[in-house]
Amino acid sequence: MQIRDSGGVRLASFKSFFSAQDMTEGVIWRKLVSFSVPLLIGNVVQQLYNTVDAIVVGRYVGDSALAAVGSSFSLMMLLLVLFMGISTGAGIMVSQYFGAKDRESLARTIGSSLTLTFLSSMLMTAIGVIAINPILKLLNTPDDVIVMCAEYMTIIFIGISGISFYNMISGILRGIGDAFMPLVFLVITCVINTVLDIWFVAGLGWGVAGAAWATVIAQWISSILCVIRLLNMKEACTLHLRHLKIDKNVCVKLASLGLPAAFTQMIFSLANVVVQSLTNSFGTTIIAASTAVMRVDGFAMMPNFTFGMAIATFVGQNVGAGRMDRVKASTKPALAMGVGVSATMVTGILIFGKQLAGVFTSTEAIVNQSYIMLCILAVGYIAIAVTQILSGSMRGAGDTVSPMWISLISTVIIRTPLAYLLAYLTRSPEYPVGRPETLYVSLLTAWVLGAVTTAVLFKRGKWLNKAIVKRQEPEQEIQAQAPPALGVLNQPVPQTEGN
Repeated sequence: MQIRDSGGVRLASFKSFFSAQDMTEGVIWRKLVSFSVPLLIGNVVQQLYNTVDAIVVGRYVGDSALAAVGSSFSLMMLLLVLFMGISTGAGIMVSQYFGAKDRESLARTIGSSLTLTFLSSMLMTAIGVIAINPILKLLNTPDDVIVMCAEYMTIIFIGISGISFYNMISGILRGIGDAFMPLVFLVITCVINTVLDIWFVAGLGWGVAGAAWATVIAQWISSILCVIRLLNMKEACTLHLRHLKIDKNVCVKLASLGLPAAFTQMIFSLANVVVQSLTNSFGTTIIAASTAVMRVDGFAMMPNFTFGMAIATFVGQNVGAGRMDRVKASTKPALAMGVGVSATMVTGILIFGKQLAGVFTSTEAIVNQSYIMLCILAVGYIAIAVTQILSGSMRGAGDTVSPMWISLISTVIIRTPLAYLLAYLTRSPEYPVGRPETLYVSLLTAWVLGAVTTAVLFKRGKWLNKAIVKRQEPEQEIQAQAPPALGVLNQPVPQTEGN
C-alpha cells in the first residue's frame, strides 16, 4: 500500500537514503550529486586517518617523525598493488551485474573477491614485513628517519588485512549504490582513530608506533562494520558460504579488469618510490615539507577521486542495464561538477596554503617550503579533475587498459625522468642536489599532459564497447532502437524521467 501523507513520504525518502541506489533511472545530475556527496565526505574522512597520524606525530614527536610517516606512504602503496587490482576489477563487475539485476553473478563476484582479499592480505603482510628495511636503505632514507619509518610500516602491514577488507567491501557497497553507510562507519572509526592517536602518542608516549596501532585498530573496526552492512543488504544481494569459494570464471574476469589497474598502480607507485628516493636526498626538512604537502594534496584530490568513483559506478550500472544513452549523457554534468569544485579548492589552497601547512609543524622553513610547493601544484588539480572523471567513465564501462597507458605515459615517460632532469639542471652551491621545487614542477607537467592524453582517448570512444555483460534485446526492442543495448537480462530497456 502506498503511503501518501507527507510524513510517509519523508519516511520513504529517508529509508531509500540507506538503500542501494539504482542509477539506471532518474535525472542524471541529481543521481551523481546524491551519490557523490556522502562519497566525498567519506573520502575526506578516510584521508583524516593518515593526516591525523601526521599531525599528532609532527606536533608531539617532532619533524623527523613527521618525515618518517610521510616517507612510508609511497612504499606502502607499492606493496598494495595486488589488492588494488582485485578491488578495481570487483567494483566494475559489481556495478555492471547490479545494473543488469543478475543477483547470482553479483553474489559469486562478491564472494570470490572477499576470499581473494583475504589471501592477498596474508601475502602482503609477509612481503611487507620482510621487505621494509632493505627497501628503505635502498631508497637512501636518512638515518634519523629510517628506524621510525620501519617501525611505523611494520605495524601497518601486520594489520593490513583490516585496511584491505574495508577498502574492498566499501568498494563493493559503492558498486551497488550505497555510499552512505560506509560514510557513517568512517566517521565513527575516524573519531576512534583520533582518540587513540592522541592517547597512544601524546599520552602513552609510543611515538610513531602509537599512530600506526591507532590506524590499524580503527580500520579493523570499520571493516567489521562494512561486513555486517554487506550481509544485511539482502534487497541487493544474498551471500551464502558457497559464494566464498573462488569461482574460476569470476577470477578470469577479475584478472582481465584488475591486472591492468594493478599494473597501473604498480607503475605509479614505483615512480613515486623512485621520486621519493630523490626527495630523500634533499634531507629531512624537504621530506617533512613534502609530507605536509601530500597531506594537503590528499584532501585537494578528494573531489576528483570522488567524482571519478561516482561516474564509474554510474556508468557501470547503466552499461549493465543497457542504458548507453545515459552513459554518454553523463560526461558533461560530471565534468562541470568536478572542474567547479576543483577550481574552488585551488582558490582555497592559494589563499590559505600557509595555514594548512602550519597544521603539521611550527617550523617556519618547512611551512614556507610547503606553501611554495602547494602553489606550484594548485592549477594541476583542475587537470586531474578531467583525468579522473573521464578515466572513471572508461573504468566503469570495463576499459581499464586505456587508463593504464595514460598512467604509463604520465608517470614513467614524463614525471619521473623530468624530476631528475630538472633537479640536475638546477644544481648550485646553495642547492647541491638541485632545487626541491623541481619535484612538483615535474608532477604538475605530468598532470596536465595526462589530462590531454585522457581526453584524446576518451574522445575516440572505443571504451564504450568494453562491457563484461551483454544481452540480446527482444526483436521488437531491436527494431525500435537503432543501437542494441548491453546487459544481462533479456528485457526491454527501462525509460527514465529525464537526463
